[in-house]
Amino acid sequence: MEQQIEKHILKKEPYYLPVGKEVQLFEAAYKAKLPIMLKGPTGCGKTRFIENMAWRLNRPLITVACHEDLSATDLVGRFLLEGDETIWHDGPLTTAVKHGAICYLDEVVEARKDTLVLIHPLTDDRRILPIEKRGTILQAPDDFLLVVSYNPGYQSVLKDLKQSTRQRFVAMEFDYPPPQLEIEIVRHEGGVDEQTARDLVLIGEKVRNLKGHGLEEGVSTRLLVYAAQLISNGIAPEMACTVAISSPITDDAELQRSIHEIVTTVI
Repeated sequence: MEQQIEKHILKKEPYYLPVGKEVQLFEAAYKAKLPIMLKGPTGCGKTRFIENMAWRLNRPLITVACHEDLSATDLVGRFLLEGDETIWHDGPLTTAVKHGAICYLDEVVEARKDTLVLIHPLTDDRRILPIEKRGTILQAPDDFLLVVSYNPGYQSVLKDLKQSTRQRFVAMEFDYPPPQLEIEIVRHEGGVDEQTARDLVLIGEKVRNLKGHGLEEGVSTRLLVYAAQLISNGIAPEMACTVAISSPITDDAELQRSIHEIVTTVI
């Protein structure tokens, strides 16, 4: 069991540049044993932030990518037949509670609503996880923390967190980093020189201005890093921007042309 949790401990500090007071806020919430909700657009650094905080706090990090078929059994665990025996296998949430890990439910709004009810007892002063199939209740240790994230920009009436769930968390708002920080992130993560990073961030800013004009969401910092990594591996900047920026964020030919014009103007 110890080997199982060992793989969730980060050995190297994940690269993250703080934008504001998010590190202090997270540490304060952790000390107060408060569950945390991260809100922000895709690719703005929420997951990297959680990885960095797990490293800072020296806690294992267990991440669950939520989806519409995610069941309570997937989170808690199940009995499986092994030979002639029926063996219980812990799910990721149970493992996190047992070992005082940080459990990160990514894009939590994608999970079924009946599944989300399961986390309610962990997010109030009880801090318990009932395991109905075993007839047991786990008490979360002080160093366990539940963190969820979602992208408010993509939610609809049918896919949103109920108030009964939302009001169990303290919420931290994330957005794309300010230009100077984003330049440093793209330079460091993409392996390009500063001028190339500046050009890519400027392209990103201009593309984000198209949001609301046919574009659902602007280009993420993650995609700017992808473009930089392609460039650093010998791909021409214009082509790198096509495959890492314009093609992933839209299928609309007119919008792709507009983005191409931005790219050719900047580069």
